[in-house]
Order: sequence, then structure tokens, then C-alpha cells
Amino acid sequence: MKIFSLPAVGVAAGAAAAAGLAAAVVLHQHPLPSALLIRGVFASANKFQAKKIQPHIPGLRVIRHRGLRYLGAGGKPSLDLFLPATDRKPLPVVMWIHGGAWISGDKEDVAPYLKVLAGYGYAVVGVGYSISPEAVYPTAVKELNAALAFVREHADRYGLDTNRIVLAGDSAGAQLAAQLALAITNPEYARDTGVVPAAAPEQVRGILLNCGVFDFDAVASMAGPVGWGLRKALWSYTGSRDWASTSAAAHMSIPAHVDHRFPPTYISGGNGDNLTLTQSLPLADRLEELGVPVVRSFWPQDYKPALGHEYQFQLYRPEARESLRQTVGFLEDVTGVSALPRRPLEKVIPLEEDLLAELPEIEEKLAA
Repeated sequence: MKIFSLPAVGVAAGAAAAAGLAAAVVLHQHPLPSALLIRGVFASANKFQAKKIQPHIPGLRVIRHRGLRYLGAGGKPSLDLFLPATDRKPLPVVMWIHGGAWISGDKEDVAPYLKVLAGYGYAVVGVGYSISPEAVYPTAVKELNAALAFVREHADRYGLDTNRIVLAGDSAGAQLAAQLALAITNPEYARDTGVVPAAAPEQVRGILLNCGVFDFDAVASMAGPVGWGLRKALWSYTGSRDWASTSAAAHMSIPAHVDHRFPPTYISGGNGDNLTLTQSLPLADRLEELGVPVVRSFWPQDYKPALGHEYQFQLYRPEARESLRQTVGFLEDVTGVSALPRRPLEKVIPLEEDLLAELPEIEEKLAA
């Protein structure tokens, strides 16, 4: 599970300086070394003991369908589906997009938290997607739309209510979730992105945005190591050193494109997170100006201890548990489905077993 990831990006800046002048020149000339350096720091920060949160996670027995390849057998990205072991079907869907500054991260980072949400009685999808520099914008957005199409196509098999979808994401994943919401609710934006939306606007009941990056004009002028890290990441993600002047950056900047059609929004950020004042709070203000229902989860600037980036994942802290309570309350409100408070156990269904379960359906189609 990813903790303190954006400050970790800042650590990479210090590491680059310590590497000497020659390394600094290389980092200045090409995005790959910087991207790989930042990715390595993210990976170290992601080493989190999930057992620390286990005493604090109510829910019920959760079944995990792992490694479902939503782009077909030859496609590399996959998704995991967490289902509560309950007879209550169909289940509202929460589709979660992990963070990682568009250049790192993995759905496994957020898997413990997704199991928590599933334990409250929701079908939770953790989506993997291609990251840069191996893939550039807008590959990830198109893949996430394909993942949503996969979820809808397999709704009957897994007992999913795809008329009650909530998009969700953390950090860069929040930005990607917001882009997907824009593509679904705004036909012009979908056309410019190059996607045919995999859901209708009325099927997306809400969106969860945790510690996100939304305004790229603000990123371009952001001081300090976090600003350095984000700018290097965006060089890699857009494929342009002058990323701020690209059409991709303009298209990715969420505040410039939202309107009254944007889904009801839960938005959160820690008071010790560099992004809260420049990203999450301004977006919350903008959405409210447009008449979009907004649930805010922020903390006073002088709150102690300061809550850093991705604080919501630290469920051993009371503030994170309060954020979880508010998150579940938001899901209840927008889906109209009450939560199921019990304790979790996990059963993992590997891909091979999942494919075996699909064979009768495949054979029936072939026979027809």
C-alpha cells in the first residue's frame, strides 16, 4: 500500500543531487533516468505492513478474483475484483485507480484498502494500467475505459450492478479517475480524448478523489522537491520536456474541463500534503461553484499530527478511520445501498481457476 508517495518523489530530487554533476546532466537531458529513479523511491515507500491495519478493518469475508485481463488474453494490464461473500446481489461497483505519478505504482499497492471497502458490501475493482515511460498519454485513460467496459460486460457473472458505479482514485489515480468521469459525462471531452465512453452518465453515481493532482498550471509553478518530481514525471508521461505547453497537459487539467455534469464528488487531502492547498481544495471550490454536490474531507492547517499524502490508507490512525467512515457514508448516499459492517477474511481466486469457471460459458457459445 502506498504511503507518503509524493514526499518520496521529493526524496528522489535529493538523491539526484547526491549522484553528482554527471548524473544531474543525464537527468536534465532525458526523462527516463528521472522516471526510473522516482519509480524506485516509490517502490521503497510502498513496503507497508498490511497487518498493521488488520485490527481496524470491519467488513465481511471477501473473495478476490485476481489478474483478470481486461484487454484480452494478450493484454498485459489486468484488474482485481474484490467481492463480499454476501447473498445481496447485484452489488454496486467501486472502480479504484491507483496512484504513482503516472510512472509507477501498482494495483497491489492499494489492495488491502480495497478489501476493506469490499468488506462493507461493495464490489471493488482495482485496476492496473500502463505507466510511463513505457506508455505515454493518453494510453492509461483509454485502458481504464476498457477496464470499465470489461466490468460491465461481466456484470452478470460476478453479480455487479453497473447502474451504480462509483469511480475512485488516489494521487495521480484521482486525476485519472476524474478524466474518466469527464469522458463519461462530457461527449466533447470523450471525443477529444479518443474514447467511446464505456458507461452512460447516469450509471456513474459518484467519484472518490483522494490526495489528487488536478491543476497542471499549478504544478508548473510548484516549488520544492515535490514540484520537481511531478514535472519530471509529466515530462515522461506526456513525452515532452516542455510538457506544460502541450495539448496533453491542457487536456489533463481537470479544473479547465469540469462542468455541472460532473458526478457527485467526495474529495479529501491531508493538512500536511503539499497538494491539498493547490489541488484538492481549489477543485472542491470549483465544483461547488458549478453546482456539483461535493463532500469535503479536509483538516485544519494547524492540526497535529500533520496528515501527509495518502493519509487515508493508514488505518491504524484515527484520522484515516474517520476518512474511511466518511467514504463509506458517501458510497451509501450515492448508491442508495447501505453498508454491511462485519469482519473480513480473504479468499483469493487465481486467474487459472477463474478461467476454468468461464469454460462452460465459452463452450456454450462455441456450440451455438
